[in-house]
Amino acid sequence: MKMILNSMYENCSNGKKSFAVLLDPDKLNLDILQEKIDAINSATVDYIFVGGTIIGTDFMDTLLLQLQEKTFVPKIIFPGNGLHINNKADGILYLSLISGRNPEFLIGQHVVSAPILKRSKLEILSTGYILVDGGKPTTASYISNTAPLPNDKPEIAVATAVAGEMLGLKLIYLDSGSGAQIPVSESIIQAVKKHTDTPLIVGGGINSLQKASKALAAGADIIVVGNAIEENPNFLFEMASLVNSYNHSVA
Repeated sequence: MKMILNSMYENCSNGKKSFAVLLDPDKLNLDILQEKIDAINSATVDYIFVGGTIIGTDFMDTLLLQLQEKTFVPKIIFPGNGLHINNKADGILYLSLISGRNPEFLIGQHVVSAPILKRSKLEILSTGYILVDGGKPTTASYISNTAPLPNDKPEIAVATAVAGEMLGLKLIYLDSGSGAQIPVSESIIQAVKKHTDTPLIVGGGINSLQKASKALAAGADIIVVGNAIEENPNFLFEMASLVNSYNHSVA
């Protein structure tokens, strides 16, 4: 295992929770980015996920360069497709959309990007990506042409996650989508955590400390927050404090 994946597994085995900030290049400019970097460096942020479903601007390269120069927090690409590859990051979530049945996002995009990634210096984090119904249609479900899993059917999520783990995927990512009305249910997080051994990433719809606390208590190893921080920059500090408090309480 390489550095990022090793840290995720080590934290998971020690019961330590982690906080990841999601930065979407389409929603940033240099001024806003500098504010984000200052906040990230002032708080305890474990990972920076960089990406979005579409990425319709050329700001991703600038964003990663600024992050590379101004923070030591690991920078991980959260790709929307096989074109979102950049060597200024430290790693990439190599997402296989195992909750869907669209071959393009199960393996098709990967075949196109594999030769490029093989030549890159990026740490490849093979990830089983599971979209869960967040109460409204998301860009991810529209672009991938897949239906999200029901938020009240943990048995389906478990079978999907276990299949991904058996196929050799190193991480499981439960996501209700950007701007979701409701986050991934506690019952799904609990069930997937119980039946898998990989670190569990949870994101989408986490816009309050109460929702974040429930996800952590249910078994999320890494909490991902994006939209809520865009709407309320102070939420980054509140989330970092929450994760720190959780880790101290179980130490």
